[in-house]
Amino acid sequence: MELLTELPTQLPLQRQDAPAPKSLLRFITCGSVDDGKSTLIGRLLYDSKTLLQDQLDAVAQDSRKWGTQGEAIDFALLVDGLAAEREQGITIDVAYRYFATARRKFIVADTPGHEQYTRNMVTGASGADLAVILVDARKGVLEQTRRHSCLVQLIGIRQVVLAINKMDLVGHDEEVFARIAAEYRAFAARIGLAQVTSIPISALSGANMTEPSAAMPWYQGPALLPLLEDCEVDETRLQAKPLRLPIQWVNRPNLDFRGYCGQLASGVLQPGQRVRILPSGRSTRVARLVGLHGDAPLALAGESVTITLEDEVDVSRGDILCAEDSPAEVADQFECTLVWMAEEPMLPGRPYLVKLGTRTVGATVTEPKYKLNVNTLEHLAAKQLELNEIGVCKLALDRAVPFDAYAENRTTGGFIVIDRMTNNTVGAGMLHFALRRAHNIHPQHLDVDQAARSAIKGQQPVVLWFTGLSGAGKSTIANLVEKKLLAQGRHSYLLDGDNLRHGLNKDLGFTAADRVENIRRVAEVARLMVDAGLIVLTAFISPFRAERRMARALLPEGQFIEVHVDTPLDVAEARDVKGLYAKARRGELKNFTGIDSPYEPPEAPELRVDTATMSAEDAAERVLALLRQRGVIG
Repeated sequence: MELLTELPTQLPLQRQDAPAPKSLLRFITCGSVDDGKSTLIGRLLYDSKTLLQDQLDAVAQDSRKWGTQGEAIDFALLVDGLAAEREQGITIDVAYRYFATARRKFIVADTPGHEQYTRNMVTGASGADLAVILVDARKGVLEQTRRHSCLVQLIGIRQVVLAINKMDLVGHDEEVFARIAAEYRAFAARIGLAQVTSIPISALSGANMTEPSAAMPWYQGPALLPLLEDCEVDETRLQAKPLRLPIQWVNRPNLDFRGYCGQLASGVLQPGQRVRILPSGRSTRVARLVGLHGDAPLALAGESVTITLEDEVDVSRGDILCAEDSPAEVADQFECTLVWMAEEPMLPGRPYLVKLGTRTVGATVTEPKYKLNVNTLEHLAAKQLELNEIGVCKLALDRAVPFDAYAENRTTGGFIVIDRMTNNTVGAGMLHFALRRAHNIHPQHLDVDQAARSAIKGQQPVVLWFTGLSGAGKSTIANLVEKKLLAQGRHSYLLDGDNLRHGLNKDLGFTAADRVENIRRVAEVARLMVDAGLIVLTAFISPFRAERRMARALLPEGQFIEVHVDTPLDVAEARDVKGLYAKARRGELKNFTGIDSPYEPPEAPELRVDTATMSAEDAAERVLALLRQRGVIG
């Protein structure tokens, strides 16, 4: 491919007699296992090839006229994909297929029917305009049918085709079709899906796929493919919405050019247009709009663009350019709907990453307001979200971000949740609105700061975070360290796990979710004490790396010292000062670390002490030596 050395000054004009571009429909197929999704897609691809043959010949002629390349479909890829699925006995992942008829182009996402792959269905549906939900005529509406329908509604798809498949296996019975269609329409109405078209089909034989089937003369509606060709896709809908351009990256190939690149999420963009940059709130004007072939007069929603600005303003990845008179909101706390996609449950208070548009920020999720029963649509109480569960939660970010409600703009209102440890996507969500307190609560400036409080005490504040198994010796060592600090005239405070569970944390148990909240509270208290200029010691099992990392992130660099009291399980259990291991072994104490709940040892602690080989006194002296080495104490 040749690289362009010079860009033309404007986009080439389209010939008036050139064929008009086809519209594009993105749709998803979903349903339960073995409902026939892959067969349906294969039939659509096969039949569309037959229908396209005349058009392909015409395109070949046009290609000689226009110098363009005709469209084609790679059926080998289809055959290979379906063969691999048959060999393994399951649907592998979301498979995207591309095909076209004389009237429209299509992108279809084939998503797995197994419940554990609901996350894949969310991925496939996120950019779809229409959903084809398959139902086996022999089985009717199932739980997975309802789950997928709820997700379709949540994601914002409003057009649904209920394809009642395998009608040949029920003798093309009209009553079976009518009963399933009526049951589904009633459910769809309850969840807010108004545009539902039911079609009786046999994907294997092709009945009602491209034309009405003689086997079902009682059905007077459209066949599936003609319906997909005729369904309304409002390609101007996003163009009519306010301008939103999430900045993907800043392009500066030389000193004379600084371009800001991204895909236009909504609206129309033109040179000379006034825009506002969020979250900073600065306003400026678009100077140039640079397209693939040079400066362009216009960009529409869905197009990728590079722009330059008239003023030297600070713009970086994650910012959003908005219409000056219709800016997005900016907030850091929201109500949202969250779909959980990981085997590990969502734990309230655990730190995650959230990717919203082109910006990635730290986040925590509160205890769900409720979770949704997809069968009854009941709102159920929940402490956490398990795999495939849907809940309404409060989301708190570590900084304010620009956003729109998901119902208004999928790009600026939809987000994914990322595990900090594995970098895996563990959830997907839709923002509803900013919480009122996000607008009304602002940091208050105080004249007396940490530096002043530390200076009067003659010490550097720090958190000594002792972590290890129960019985490792954390409290013993921390107590000795504080006694030695007191003897030197140092100002300190020891936060002990057992003591705090008699007061601040007395409402918490020992489930994973409660342990996360336990450490979150301790970390916040420790942060306040460090701000007061104290040397803070914490003695907690704190079994999860994610929470220890969260505690570290609350403090400036160098003010968090992790001390791993590294004692083998057999040694800690042999001590069993409180008799807890014995109770856990007898099954009388659930979720006990080291027995039926995991301990994740620190990967790079500032200090490691092995109490199996050294005394508590020696361990305390090593801690003090580290404090002297770091200049915390003299």
